[in-house]
Amino acid sequence: MEMEMSGNGESGKEMVNSEKSYMQVFVEKTKRYPGLVWKTIWKVGKEDPRRVIHALKVGLSLTLVSLLYLMEPLFEGVGQNAIWAVMTVVVVLEFTAGATLCKGLNRGLGTLLAGSLAFFIEYIANDSGHTLRAVFIGAAVFLIGAAATYMRFFPYIKKNFDYGVVIFLLTFNLITVSSYRVDNVLKLAHDRFYTIAIGCGICLLMSLLIFPNWSGEDLHNSTVFKLEGLAKSIEACVNEYFSDAEIKEETHDKTKEDPIYKGFKAVLDSKSNDETMALHASWEPRHSRHCYRYPWQQYVKLGAVLRNFGYTVVALHGCLRTEIQTPRSVRALFKDPSVRLAREVSKGLMELANSIRSRRHCSPEILSDHLHEALQDLNNAIKSQPRLFLGSNSNQATNMLALAAAHASQKHGSGISLSSVKTDSSALLEWKSKRVSEQSKENERKVLRPQVSKIAITSLEFSEALPFAAFASLLVETVAKLDHVIEEVEELGRLACFKEYEHGDEHITVTCEIPRVDVSQNHLASHGAD
Repeated sequence: MEMEMSGNGESGKEMVNSEKSYMQVFVEKTKRYPGLVWKTIWKVGKEDPRRVIHALKVGLSLTLVSLLYLMEPLFEGVGQNAIWAVMTVVVVLEFTAGATLCKGLNRGLGTLLAGSLAFFIEYIANDSGHTLRAVFIGAAVFLIGAAATYMRFFPYIKKNFDYGVVIFLLTFNLITVSSYRVDNVLKLAHDRFYTIAIGCGICLLMSLLIFPNWSGEDLHNSTVFKLEGLAKSIEACVNEYFSDAEIKEETHDKTKEDPIYKGFKAVLDSKSNDETMALHASWEPRHSRHCYRYPWQQYVKLGAVLRNFGYTVVALHGCLRTEIQTPRSVRALFKDPSVRLAREVSKGLMELANSIRSRRHCSPEILSDHLHEALQDLNNAIKSQPRLFLGSNSNQATNMLALAAAHASQKHGSGISLSSVKTDSSALLEWKSKRVSEQSKENERKVLRPQVSKIAITSLEFSEALPFAAFASLLVETVAKLDHVIEEVEELGRLACFKEYEHGDEHITVTCEIPRVDVSQNHLASHGAD
């Protein structure tokens, strides 16, 4: 009893202590919360000051549209339908002018078509009887709803007018169904159309005239940023591969802070953003006086080529973290041509970035003789060391594998033999010890298996240069893929009517950094139910 009471007392003290520790942690988190909120607010605004301006524009737009309620003369004109203007501002006003134009025109066009069709249905059904009118309205709702929904699966409709079709369905059903019970349906549709027009007008005014953000400019600058990121990633990969410091394995969290990782990650994650920004840019006023249609889709094609290029950079970055690494003494034999080759590829990408930024054609000497010289020097350096890559006929590998097998058999050679005469208790103890021994041997086998594999791989004479062979192959692959990038950039310059190259333009080295804009493929229909 005394032991139970003492145990209960200790458990009670532990519970009290745990509750106190929880309270202390909660109080500390509560104290740090305002600071974390302020840091987050400051960080979001610092990354892109346009976000602050956009927030102020939305607040100003909502204030203006609220005057339909607050001012008595305006409220008497529109009445309770003013809520549609508020809803339109909340739904339509987007970060960029292109997105606002796309949603605003879709909403206006959908409302206008739906109202016109609803009037036509009402005009036909008005002469029929009460029951026939209900049947006719129900049939019309079914046919129009099914047809409009099926049209949303058309690729062109889904890409450009999906939001407009949703608004068409919503408006048509509201007007057509309510006309069965409401006598003056014309006034209902008229008031809603004008309040939506007021909301769209305010949104277009704010987006186009007051500190406008253009989707086309974002797409243009993001392409420049991706080229610069790839250029920096390639050069940083090669410099780190041949650096004197040891390459340490990084955790997942540290990898996110790696500048090499950031450089190619922006390229690999750009597909949906590029397509959406190109779609929104197509709705904006033309950005060139010399081109009838600015080639925004060419930016999407260039982005696909850059992603293909980025896969090679990812593989290069993976060579820094492989299990089997080439000795630094062997790497030093190929350091100079490899570093020069990476530098020339990086210079080519930077020249392409500068040409797109300045909207001019790239330099005719973008593939300079230095690039071909570095490529030839790397080829000669590899050919000068055939033993490293081809190996020899010695039996070193076989001997090492035999040594590994002997090492494994020595580790697993010990066993437990049961005595021929046992008592029940001794048999039970030995059976338990055998189970423990078997489990320990199984664990050793699991640990030894990858060690034997590693010994077998590293014992091969050519394996010390094999990782570098893969690295050099990927580095040469970047040169081959650079040609495809140049072709797409030249095609973009031709379609967009870039100015001709002039000597001295290549000295422009201003860098740009475009923050991510929340644009997704389903963004157009995100508020479809409204």
